Amino acid sequence: MTEVPCSSRLAFGGRILDLSRPHVMGILNVTPDSFSDGGRFAARDAALRHAQSMVEAGATFIDVGGESTRPGARPVSPTEELERVAPVVEAIGRELDVVVSVDTSTPAVMRESARLGAGLLNDVRSLRRDGALDAAAATGLPVCLMHMLGEPGDMQDDPCYRDVTDEVASFLRERMKACESAGIPAQKILLDPGFGFAKTLEHNLSLFKHLERLHELARPLLVGVSRKSMIGRTLGRDVHERLPGSLALAALAVAKGASIVRVHDVAETADVVRMIAAVMAAE
Repeated sequence: MTEVPCSSRLAFGGRILDLSRPHVMGILNVTPDSFSDGGRFAARDAALRHAQSMVEAGATFIDVGGESTRPGARPVSPTEELERVAPVVEAIGRELDVVVSVDTSTPAVMRESARLGAGLLNDVRSLRRDGALDAAAATGLPVCLMHMLGEPGDMQDDPCYRDVTDEVASFLRERMKACESAGIPAQKILLDPGFGFAKTLEHNLSLFKHLERLHELARPLLVGVSRKSMIGRTLGRDVHERLPGSLALAALAVAKGASIVRVHDVAETADVVRMIAAVMAAE
């Protein structure tokens, strides 16, 4: 298994996690239009029950998202996003022993989520919205920066790279510099290559093959490929038939040194992660 060349312990709000071992992040979309589970967990009580089931299955992070970022998704207002996210973040933080991650690009949602107990800000736009850098820095929380060109509505129009891995690394390096200039130290930064965001199938496969090269950035990697179209197009599977492909990529991500795998199917993925850990710990 690839070693991760960075400090392994990181504080996520009131919890300190050792990222030298891989963790499972459960996806909790409180949206009506997410590509896989839109509308299922929009109500607070349903969201809390699902979060609890994911924690019991082995998730150490719950990633709460109130704005769909699937290709072609419509934007939502900050008020609408906050109304979706805030009650769920507060309920999970009060009821469950887990790090609450908030999947948001919106400064107001970042600030309020931190106040309500979130431990990680997970931004697909890498804090490029107006005010997002300052808002994230003010919370003092770790941030996850993801590679994406354009916006969800147009990101798949015609993505083009000379070397996708090099260009993803260069983008993330520049965003790390912007964060440090805003007062977010490198020690509080995680990185996400952005599989499925402004990338063709060929880009995604090449980026995954060369994932180890991103360890040159010396920050923990978060990999999210669960049920994504790269699996569907490779295997010819509908979105609800992609569990085997998702598990294969989760195992490969862990073998390549990912610190966090972001998934829909927590119980199955946690078994994969535990099995790999048992083998690696053997004499």
